[in-house]
Amino acid sequence: MEDQNNKYQEQTLFSITWPLFIELALHMGMGIVATLMLSHYSDQAVAGVGVANQLLNIFILVFNVTSIGATVLISQNLGAGRLQRARQLSYSVFGLNFWFGISIAIIVFSLGEPLLRFYDIHGAVFDYGLTFVRICALSLFFESLSLALSAILRSHGYTKESMMVTVYMNLISIGGNIIATTGIFGLPVTGVTGVSWAIFAARAYAVCALLYLLYSRLSLKIVIKDIFNARKEDIRGLLEIGIPSAGENLSYQLSQVVITSFVVTMGTASLAGRVYILNISMLCFLFTVAIAQGTQLLVARYIGGRQFDRALKRGIRTLKIAMLASTLASLVIAIGGDTILDLFTKDPEIIMVGLPVLWAIVFVEPGRAMNIVLMNSLKSAGDVRFPVIIGIISMWGIAVPLSYFFGVHYGLGLLGIWFAQGIDEWLRGCFALKRWLTKPWERFTKAVIN
Repeated sequence: MEDQNNKYQEQTLFSITWPLFIELALHMGMGIVATLMLSHYSDQAVAGVGVANQLLNIFILVFNVTSIGATVLISQNLGAGRLQRARQLSYSVFGLNFWFGISIAIIVFSLGEPLLRFYDIHGAVFDYGLTFVRICALSLFFESLSLALSAILRSHGYTKESMMVTVYMNLISIGGNIIATTGIFGLPVTGVTGVSWAIFAARAYAVCALLYLLYSRLSLKIVIKDIFNARKEDIRGLLEIGIPSAGENLSYQLSQVVITSFVVTMGTASLAGRVYILNISMLCFLFTVAIAQGTQLLVARYIGGRQFDRALKRGIRTLKIAMLASTLASLVIAIGGDTILDLFTKDPEIIMVGLPVLWAIVFVEPGRAMNIVLMNSLKSAGDVRFPVIIGIISMWGIAVPLSYFFGVHYGLGLLGIWFAQGIDEWLRGCFALKRWLTKPWERFTKAVIN
């Protein structure tokens, strides 16, 4: 037991993070490649799928409620040497996400059209978006299960295995995208429909592969009865951590819905430009998200082992690395803006709108890095309410109103919206830093693990 305990506490950040980095790069790459392929098919398709993705991401956050809770609780129990408890939590999170997945898939498929109309998009943009929503709604069941299974594997340190599943997911998705948008081998061009079914196939494969890995690496065999036997105390623990943690992300996604409605009023060029730039900006915070997730696992283990000072120092070291990396990455992208945007579109109006925003990303990304790293660390230490409270106040009190004033009222367009979001990211990041340094999480953690 002690050997296992030491194994989980002494795993290095690098050994955890590099597979997470590759996995996240592949996940993001899947979206970027889909956008890139669709851009050669139709800018209207890009706009419609971009809006549809925002809608779907809101519902995917429901699955993250239990996945976040599982990551923290399993990691804390592994750090404390309670291996059997960690296994029981694994069964419970799978059962919970099984029912969440079925419920959300039915809701989105049934209500996709009225929900999509909220964005006030019309014509071909709406038609493309609706096609994407309806097909991808069916795959949300698989997404729910794969998020739960990935959380279990990562918590036990098997980040390389999770990475390899994503490699094959990407191959399935990219192959489907090529077939759907190019008509290779004389096959019909199916556009958004084909891209959507490729995502469905990739997610279905991921569930099968992850179930196999759980059995082969952890000797965890998921059977039918496990979807009915989630323990009440496990569900309560998962939701107590997961709901506030996911609440921050939900608030962000909902605020983005409102901000997207502002962009819609600026025209199709701005809407398509926003989708392209969101995909490009993912490259800036890719490393930050990976190292933040790795740090979250380690902090939770240190907390489980009562190594509070070690947890504090780990968070600060990660913060410095992430802010430097995101700043350098955003600078490189801004300098190469013409070339990068030209890969996505030849429309001069979209390029003209997008180029100044790439420089605004240089301002946004260091603040985002501070926010991501420290908010994740606070959650893994049991301080789950602070991130959502600050998030709601800042997103709705700063990001949304300033996006309207800068972007719409003062006519700065996408540039104004990115500037407003940068202020929001920096504000939340500074609050998170102050919270981390004053260490109120010690009393939360001691209450959780006693």
